[in-house]
Amino acid sequence: MKRRLVLWSGLGAATILLAAGGAWLLSLPPAPAAAAAPVIASAEAEAAIDALKPPKRPRPLIAIIGINDATETTDYLMPYGILRRADVADVMMLATGAGPVQLYPALRVEPDATLADFDARHPEGADYVIVPAMSRDDDPAVLRWLKRQAQKGATIIGVCAGTKIVAAAGLLDGKKATTHWYYVDELRERYPAIRYVRDRRLVADENVATTTGITASMPAMLTLIEAIGGRGKAEAAARGLGLTEWDARHDSSAFNFTRPFALTAIGNTLAFWDHERLGIELAPGLDEVSLALVADAWSRTYRSRAETFAGAGGAIETKNGVRIIPDRVAAEWDEDRRVSLVGEQAPATALDEALNAISQRYGARTADFVATQLEYPRQGGPP
Repeated sequence: MKRRLVLWSGLGAATILLAAGGAWLLSLPPAPAAAAAPVIASAEAEAAIDALKPPKRPRPLIAIIGINDATETTDYLMPYGILRRADVADVMMLATGAGPVQLYPALRVEPDATLADFDARHPEGADYVIVPAMSRDDDPAVLRWLKRQAQKGATIIGVCAGTKIVAAAGLLDGKKATTHWYYVDELRERYPAIRYVRDRRLVADENVATTTGITASMPAMLTLIEAIGGRGKAEAAARGLGLTEWDARHDSSAFNFTRPFALTAIGNTLAFWDHERLGIELAPGLDEVSLALVADAWSRTYRSRAETFAGAGGAIETKNGVRIIPDRVAAEWDEDRRVSLVGEQAPATALDEALNAISQRYGARTADFVATQLEYPRQGGPP
C-alpha cells in the first residue's frame, strides 16, 4: 500500500510538472516575424560620433577590462582585435588579478596587465574603457576601478550585458542606454533611472555608450574607430571584417524569449548522450575576431563545446597579439569533430559560415537559437 501511494504521488507530481511546463511553453510567443530595422537619421549618427570623440589624448589609450574567472569571449576579444587592426589607438586587455582570463563560453587568454599594473603605468587613466559581459555584475574591484576611470575623464563603453556592470557602478543614472535583449527587463527593473532605447545597436549619451548583444561590438567598434580616426579608417577596418555598413539600426522586436528558443534549449540540453567537444587548432597568426566568433557560436548550441588544441602548451599569439592558451595539448583531433578556420576569411563571413555549419549539423532551429543568443541579425534567414 505504502509503495503504491508513493508511486501514485510521484506520477501525480510529474503530471503536474509536465502540465505546468506545457502551459509555460504555450504562454511563450512564437518566432517573431521579420521586420525592417528603423533607419537612423544622419543627425543621430553624427551625435553618436561626436559623443565618442577622444576625451583626452590625440592617440587614445583604450582599456578592455575583464575578471579572471569568467568574461564573455567575443565581448573581450572582438573589440581588441578590431581596434588593433585599425591602429588608431593603443589598446590593452586587462584583468582584475594576475594570471589568465577564462572566457565563457570558450577560450582562455593571457591579459596584457592587471588593473593595478595599468594604474601604475597610467595614473592619468584611460581614454576609453570597454566593459564586456561578466559572470557577475557586482565585482568590487571592477566597480571601484570603473568609477575611478570615469572620474578621470574616460568614456565608458558597456558591451552586451556589460551594460549591467556600468549601471551597477552608478554611471548610467539618468542616461539613455541599451543592453542584450535577454537582460532588458532586468536592467529596467533594477535601474529605473536609466532611459532604455530600443531599436539601436549602439546608444551613446555623453561620456557613456552601451550596445545590444554580443555581435553589436563589431559595429560599435567601427563607430569608435570613425570617431577617433575618421570615416576612411572605419571603412578600411569594415572591409577587413567583411562589412559594408555598420550604423546603429536594429530591430529589437526580432529578439525575444520565444517558444522555439525555449524548446531548442530544452531539447538540446536533454540530448546529453549526443553532446560533443569540437576542436579548433591554434596556429600563430590566427584572426582573433574570427576565432572568438566561431568558438562562441559553436559553444552556444547546447549540443557542443569548442575547445582549442595545439602541439605545445605555451600561449599562441594571434594576428593582432592576443595570446591564447590551448585547452589541450594534442597534435591531432578527430576530423569529424574538428572546426576549421580559413586563413584570410573575413570575421563576418566566418560567423555566417559557422551558423550554416551548425544548421547542417544540428538543424536550422539550433542555428537560429545561437544567432539569437548572439543578437545577430542573420542575412537571408531568421535572427
